Amino acid sequence: MPHPVLLEVCVETTASAVAAELGGAHRVELCANLALAGLTPPHKLIEEVRRRISIPLHVLVHPRTGDFNYTLAEFESMKEEIPRAKQMGINGLVFGILNAENDVDGPRMRALVELARPLAVTFHRAFDEASDLPEALEAIVQIGADRILTSGGAANAEEGSPRLAQLVKQAAGRVTILACGTIRETNVRRIVATTGVREVHTSLRARTKNGAQDLQPENVAQFLQAATEIRQTRR
Repeated sequence: MPHPVLLEVCVETTASAVAAELGGAHRVELCANLALAGLTPPHKLIEEVRRRISIPLHVLVHPRTGDFNYTLAEFESMKEEIPRAKQMGINGLVFGILNAENDVDGPRMRALVELARPLAVTFHRAFDEASDLPEALEAIVQIGADRILTSGGAANAEEGSPRLAQLVKQAAGRVTILACGTIRETNVRRIVATTGVREVHTSLRARTKNGAQDLQPENVAQFLQAATEIRQTRR
């Protein structure tokens, strides 16, 4: 029986990527420096992770922290990064650009989507910084991205659940809403049930006094077991 949701695990190390697959994750998003909200990973890491896992691998293209209104030089660096990443056998790319008014930057996004094809494209959490989320969703549909990574404009998916539900309804299958923001085994059932999302994104890393540790397969398996219970309770 298939899982009621697709699980994308965000990782920054090869060990975590391997653990995600062993635990049953359906897709991996690879980035660097999760503590800084994620940056473009180095090529060596992309190549290593691609060799070690067989599930779909998406790669973040995010040249710096801060806002998503990139300079010309930063935009050019993103345009250079995408063809390089495509050569490494990945399955998708994750990026997002806003203009000075915090609206989706259509011209720049179209240029990057064209470079990314035929790979899948996710518009990342820049979406949550947009001035008008429904309007941003329509712009992303027109651009042709495949999914939107979002917490519904809130600090986390639970707080953003009402808006996530609205976005799922508005998207109507034209673009996938990929829910994110502190989604754990303790709340995934509630978030999926109340929003209607069918894809969720999380890191699931263990936290200790010394900071975050690499993901463990059992973290993923426990999460998926909790997610599976959604289907069981609806029988």
